[in-house]
Amino acid sequence: MKEFFAMFEEYLELEKNLSPHTVKAYMSDIRQFESFLAVKRPDVEIGEIDHLAVRGYIGSLYKKEKKSSIGRKLASIRSFFDYMIKKGYLENNPARMVSIPKPEKVLPSFISVDEAFALMDKPKGLSLKSLRDRAILETLYSCGLRVSELVGLDMDNINLRDSILRVIGKGNKERIVPIGEKAVKAIEEYLEIRRQKSEVTKMRILEDTNFSASQPLNLSTSKNVEPLFINLRGGRLTQRSVERFVKKYTAGIASGKRVTPHSLRHTFATHLLDNGADLRGIQEMLGHASLSTTQKYTHLSMERLMDVYDRAHPKAKSSGR
Repeated sequence: MKEFFAMFEEYLELEKNLSPHTVKAYMSDIRQFESFLAVKRPDVEIGEIDHLAVRGYIGSLYKKEKKSSIGRKLASIRSFFDYMIKKGYLENNPARMVSIPKPEKVLPSFISVDEAFALMDKPKGLSLKSLRDRAILETLYSCGLRVSELVGLDMDNINLRDSILRVIGKGNKERIVPIGEKAVKAIEEYLEIRRQKSEVTKMRILEDTNFSASQPLNLSTSKNVEPLFINLRGGRLTQRSVERFVKKYTAGIASGKRVTPHSLRHTFATHLLDNGADLRGIQEMLGHASLSTTQKYTHLSMERLMDVYDRAHPKAKSSGR
C-alpha cells in the first residue's frame, strides 16, 4: 500500500495545500494504522480492509491515547479512504462506519493578568537574546498567535507604524491582527539592536575579507524572506526553541501550572473576554474557522465568575445557622 500512501501525501501537499506539519501528522496517523494491519492482517489488500479492521485498530488505542488523539487518527484514516474512493480504487469508506469518540471536555489553561505581566518582565538585560525573548513573549500575549504562526512571521508581515500583523494561519488562511503598544515597543527595541549587531558583523566581514571593487560582497538579505524572529546564528527560530524558553521563563510564575506558548494564546483570549471583548472579534483574531471553537472561553469565564460568586456573595454558601 506504500504507493497509495505516496499518492495521498502528494495530494495533501499539492491539491489540499496543507502545511508540512499537517501533512506529517496525517501520514503519521496513516502509517500507524498500516503498522497495526501488518501485524493483524499482513497480506490484506486495500480493497479488503473493512470497518471491523478499522474498529479493531481504534479499539486498540483506547488504553494508550486520549480520545482527542483517537478522533484525529480516525479522521486521518477516513480522509485517506475518501481519497481512495475519489481515485476509483474503492467504492465505500470502511472508516465511515466507525464512530469518532466524543472527546473529553478540557478547558484551556491560562495564567492570570499578574502572572502574565510578571512573565513579560522575566527576560532581563539588553542583550539581543533578552530583547528577542521579551518581544516574542509580548507578541504571543498581545496577539494570541499559534507558535507556528509566530515563527513563520517575516519582516514584511509586520507594520509597526499601524500596529498590525499579517498572519498566515492554518490552511494558509491570512488574517490581520492588531499588536499592543508594549509589544510594538518590544519588537522595535529588538529590531534596533539586531540591526546594530548586523552592521557590526558586516563591517567585520569587510575588514577580514579580501575583495575587489569590481566584485563587491553581497551582504543584503531579501526582505521578503527575512524572518522576524531569528536564532543567535541568524536562522529562523523553531517552534521547539520557543517552547523551551517559554517553559524556562514561566518556571516559578504560574503556581505550578504547565505553561506553553499555546497557554499564552488561551490567556490572550480569556483576558480579552473577561474585559468585555466581543466573541466574534476574538474568533477573528485567533483565526478560528468556527465560533464554537472560540466559545470554550465563555465556559472558562463562567467557571471563574461562579468561583468569584461562591467566594464573595454572602448568600452563596450556607452560614451554618
